[in-house]
Amino acid sequence: MRDIGLNGMVYFEAVARHSRVTTAAQELSVSPSAVSQQLKGLEEVLGVKLFRRVKRSLVLTEEGEQLFGAATEALSILRDARRQVARKRENRKLILRVSASFGARWLGRRFAKFIAANPLWDLHVDATPELTEFEKENVDLDVRYGVGRWKGLYAEAIVNDMVMPLCNPAFLKDCRERGTTPEAMLSDVRLIHTVKANLTWKWWLNRHAIENVPSDGGLKFDRSSMSLQAAKDGAGVVLETATLAMDELHAGTLVPMFPALGAARFPAYWIVCPNRNLNRRYVSVFCEWLREEAAEHEDEKLDLLASLGCTSFYDVDMERARPV
Repeated sequence: MRDIGLNGMVYFEAVARHSRVTTAAQELSVSPSAVSQQLKGLEEVLGVKLFRRVKRSLVLTEEGEQLFGAATEALSILRDARRQVARKRENRKLILRVSASFGARWLGRRFAKFIAANPLWDLHVDATPELTEFEKENVDLDVRYGVGRWKGLYAEAIVNDMVMPLCNPAFLKDCRERGTTPEAMLSDVRLIHTVKANLTWKWWLNRHAIENVPSDGGLKFDRSSMSLQAAKDGAGVVLETATLAMDELHAGTLVPMFPALGAARFPAYWIVCPNRNLNRRYVSVFCEWLREEAAEHEDEKLDLLASLGCTSFYDVDMERARPV
């Protein structure tokens, strides 16, 4: 006996439920002739009639009733299994929102490592400065830049900013020709501002009691990546974080302008979501991976800065040091 094809059983079950070939064909999105051919082939394989015609409807024979019961049960099992597999696949989908520069310069380059360890996962990443409205948007997790004040949300700091003036080596050499003090080196220098950064040039100059350096003019960008690129190109000196400038610091295309003054250190990048989202397995797995990557990064960053002469850090209370 030839094997009974799955299509034949699917078509038979649909016709048995609807008692009409045309209605079954519409449900299956095939032609009525295709359904009729499958039924004919199934009857030939089994050697029995499965339907008898009563007026304009098809009625199951005794053999048809027996096969219909088995087909219904078998297809039900298959459909349930398909739904479960699809649900598991959907449960591996993580919808993530991340600050743009951090996403491009820090998190994005680590995704390949995560996917290598979790090959069945799907990631949907939205790199945007917009804050997620979790009650309205279908987002599992934010990796958000800020100071940790998000009412009603879980917030866990994972990566510190270490902020200091950075410039390219040729620019630094030119500045040292004016003198060796910060005030002399920064005189007549174009300052580069990242306007959405937590710390500003005005704050930094006040913190180090540096006078007679205008803090308002210069170049202003709304992305750290653009500010760092401008400094790398020699357009000025930028007050930015080593967290996002690791590549340039490793390559020597950016260097600390005043390593002896140390770096301002504070929690800057946070896991943010409603507490309920942490109960989702795929969210908790991703968060644990983030913590491990962040810990490795912090060690690497400290070693790199030490090699550049920056060995001191001063912790900043961001509740007080708001942008001014």
